[in-house]
Amino acid sequence: MRWLDDVSTDNCPAQRTLDVVGDKWTLLILRDASNGVRRFDDFRRHIGLSQAVLSNRLRKLTAAGILRTAPYKEPGSRTRHEYLLTPKGRGLWPVLAALRQWGEDYPPDPDDEILDIQHDRCGPSMRAAVQ
Repeated sequence: MRWLDDVSTDNCPAQRTLDVVGDKWTLLILRDASNGVRRFDDFRRHIGLSQAVLSNRLRKLTAAGILRTAPYKEPGSRTRHEYLLTPKGRGLWPVLAALRQWGEDYPPDPDDEILDIQHDRCGPSMRAAVQ
């Protein structure tokens, strides 16, 4: 692919995607949501970010149609909302898998232990592949 000086990048799909999901905290929220995390306090505990940043990112992902909210109520508590991936959000799984694969292939410290993700039904380790 040749990049031309006279081609506008204003409508670049990669740029548009990064505008929505291109920061560390958003990607970590999507990683956790893809692994079944749904509740605000669980996102905070897993990722370790401030309440304000998490609220901002969840609001942004919901407005973009990547997450949706669903009400739930614990006994004796007020109704709260959990966050679920939409089909648009699940469409980001290959992006997350590719980022994970790159991090596995090029770790900052080759001696670090790598988290192995396995398929629930058939068992082999997950690997990203571009076809």
